[in-house]
Amino acid sequence: MRRGAAGLSLLALAPLVTACGAGAVRVPVPKADAATVKLCEGLRLPATLHGLKRRDTTPESPLTAAWGDPAIALRCGVPLPSTYRMDEQLMEVNGLKWHGYPHDRPVTWTLLGRQAYVEVTIPPKYAPPGDTLIEIGQAVSATIPVKPENQI
Repeated sequence: MRRGAAGLSLLALAPLVTACGAGAVRVPVPKADAATVKLCEGLRLPATLHGLKRRDTTPESPLTAAWGDPAIALRCGVPLPSTYRMDEQLMEVNGLKWHGYPHDRPVTWTLLGRQAYVEVTIPPKYAPPGDTLIEIGQAVSATIPVKPENQI
């Protein structure tokens, strides 16, 4: 499936990403181990995403990025989402498996199956999320290795 649910909620987005005026976007930095940080530092993210210009994030970190207003926010090195269930159906986009939360109207997507998990929060304005996930997925696939077989 290339496209996801169109009815996304701003309520799930609010605690994660907040704008700081017209400047930097507040994106919480994940707590990651040194090996994961190194993988995330190698992630080459585009200057534009879904046609939106990249913005500064606060606090500054190689583990976070943002584009547009309202911001699409990325965090690299996040833990496996507590909402993930082994029996859930993940959204597959170009061979990559994404966990969406909340389940009934995803706003936050976490790419599973890589040695570093990458989380993308996509405001409803940019629905459906498929094109954004394709672009992020290409960058992740090029730089973050796949986990060993049968590991999420």
